[in-house]
Amino acid sequence: MFKKIITNLFSSLAGKLLTVRSPKVVVVTGSVGKTSTKEAIVDVLQTHYKVATTKGNFNMEVVVPLAVLGLGLPSALHSPLAWADLYLRARRRLKEPYEFDVVVLELGADHPGDLAHYTRWIKPTIAVVTGVSDEHLEFFKNVEAVAKEELTMCSVAETALLNRDDIDSKYDQLTQNKKILTYGLDSKNTYQFTPRQFTIHYGYDGSFSGEGLTKFKSQVRVVGQHNLRSAAAAVAVGHLLDVPVDKIMQGVEDIQPVPGRMNLLQGAEGSILIDDSYNSSPLAAKAALDTLYSFKTDNNERIAILGSMNELGEASEEAHKELGAYCDPSKLDWVVTVGHDANEWLAPAAESNGCRTKTFLSPIDAGEFVRRLLADGTVVLIKGSQNRVFTEEATKLLLRDSEDEKQLVRQSLYWEEVKRKQFSGL
Repeated sequence: MFKKIITNLFSSLAGKLLTVRSPKVVVVTGSVGKTSTKEAIVDVLQTHYKVATTKGNFNMEVVVPLAVLGLGLPSALHSPLAWADLYLRARRRLKEPYEFDVVVLELGADHPGDLAHYTRWIKPTIAVVTGVSDEHLEFFKNVEAVAKEELTMCSVAETALLNRDDIDSKYDQLTQNKKILTYGLDSKNTYQFTPRQFTIHYGYDGSFSGEGLTKFKSQVRVVGQHNLRSAAAAVAVGHLLDVPVDKIMQGVEDIQPVPGRMNLLQGAEGSILIDDSYNSSPLAAKAALDTLYSFKTDNNERIAILGSMNELGEASEEAHKELGAYCDPSKLDWVVTVGHDANEWLAPAAESNGCRTKTFLSPIDAGEFVRRLLADGTVVLIKGSQNRVFTEEATKLLLRDSEDEKQLVRQSLYWEEVKRKQFSGL
């Protein structure tokens, strides 16, 4: 009850501020890739505007209105006095000059109706939807229900911008918005990126184009074609908000991987690590495997560490079996799984498909096993989720330099304590 009251109080103030100051507002929703897309959009927009945005991975609705107000969470989250002081500061913000031109907000939805709260006080200039997949089916009946939720903000936005590569056009009817634009890699999109070549050190060479946008060549320093869609979304938003093309080009050059999301790291023994340990879903996991398959090195050895995909509900068994069947023995030397569902269903399916497999409940044990397999040129994909998976702990054991631990996700004291408690009995 306290969290709901706090969220409503700050949302009311943030809504008033948006009405009075009228900044441009970009919201990012979707089943996968929200944070990477949000960060790419910020990289492009901040070359021309002052930008406010949501930061961190706190699963708290109140961070959204606080971002609008230009405030962060209080240091004492459970202190009513700390929240009261923050509320007074927020009220003062309504009377002060507003320093931001654009607000970029990442909105998550774990349950049906989660996004409805935001429609009451946020009227986006642009609503970006990154994808629709069977993530969170533990709480949604089917993919159609997921699509309806993820497109909620489009109905109150001036413009809807959809990743048509991953969102079927049949879902367009779920929004009342008549101005639907699209982005992605397919040439049929309103805005698209056309990749030409990929190198490990420099990412993708290619060109961006779109309706009314001067075509330009660019280098996007990311791994995985699905991350190119984040860059395409950023270019689209920049163009729609009148960022000059030279500034858009500058912003694209600034795009960097987000910790735990297809982040390329140097591994021990001359290996290459693709750290994608932040979260996992069927769509994202297959895309990550496609990226791993595309890597060509001197020894051509590839290892996939695949953690359980959480929050899939009754669809979990089938989803894990399908991902296991997607593991290609001609392109993988080992499939190493972490977590109950991955061990129970993914590993047997991969083994039936001809893959060598090894199962673990602890990411630390998995990391220690894979560490012994590393050689010069070996490429390792680390894909995972949160609860009882945390494959970033496997990544930590595979790094060449411990200094790179700062590039891993969930390394705060809070998360370290969560992990200690969950794995202490194993």
